Amino acid sequence: MVAGLAFIATAVATVFAQATAVRWSQGRRPHNGAWTFALALFALASAALATGASTGWDIGTFRVFFLLGAVLNVPWLALGTVYLLGSERAGRAVRAGLLVFSGFAAGVMFSTPVHGVITGTTIPVGKDHLDVLPRVLAGVGSGVGAVVVLGGAVWSAVRFARRRDDPMAARLMASNLLIAAGTLVLSSGGLLQGVVGKDEAFALTLAVGIVVIYLGFVVASSRAREPSARRTSLPANVRGSSSTTSTRVGNL
Repeated sequence: MVAGLAFIATAVATVFAQATAVRWSQGRRPHNGAWTFALALFALASAALATGASTGWDIGTFRVFFLLGAVLNVPWLALGTVYLLGSERAGRAVRAGLLVFSGFAAGVMFSTPVHGVITGTTIPVGKDHLDVLPRVLAGVGSGVGAVVVLGGAVWSAVRFARRRDDPMAARLMASNLLIAAGTLVLSSGGLLQGVVGKDEAFALTLAVGIVVIYLGFVVASSRAREPSARRTSLPANVRGSSSTTSTRVGNL
């Protein structure tokens, strides 16, 4: 079951990354580039989970899974939110910091000792095998990143809820609410694994979370199928922020 759910998460994230990559190639908008990179990390981390759960874990698979999934994925996703809702200057500053953080985290994860024996198909838990520093990097990166993504999605949903005269507002509000819900589901995965101790619960939150976020993207993207006359009748600021499917991969 764990391997199957991980394969689903990998497939959805891969399709999702391809969609955002197409958006980036068309307009070179930096938030689409950040989301594409984050979703690629998510897909690779999910693939590592699927590999470990199906053929057995080893130290290399665990290092990749922890680095890409627990440490780097969410901060790069949050960078897309910063670009989208903040200024490009702020986005460049955060990106520079993330590059340093990512390089440092990669160095730590590929050099830190891994304690105990990692084998079998049970998902290894960081606190059982890693020193404090890698776990601090995961906590800070994922924690801060999740707050940015979730906060951006909720803020955007509230903003669109106030635009009652905009025919697209309800759809974009629903998109952001789906993104926020998916973020909460993904964030609950590590907690469930630590408290309940069930690999199935973790894998389920992974698959459900990315599917819900992708639904938010689809809801926002359906705007592209609206008649062009109706689309161009929207105020310029609304058309520009429709990408605001904001955060966690909204109208990417």
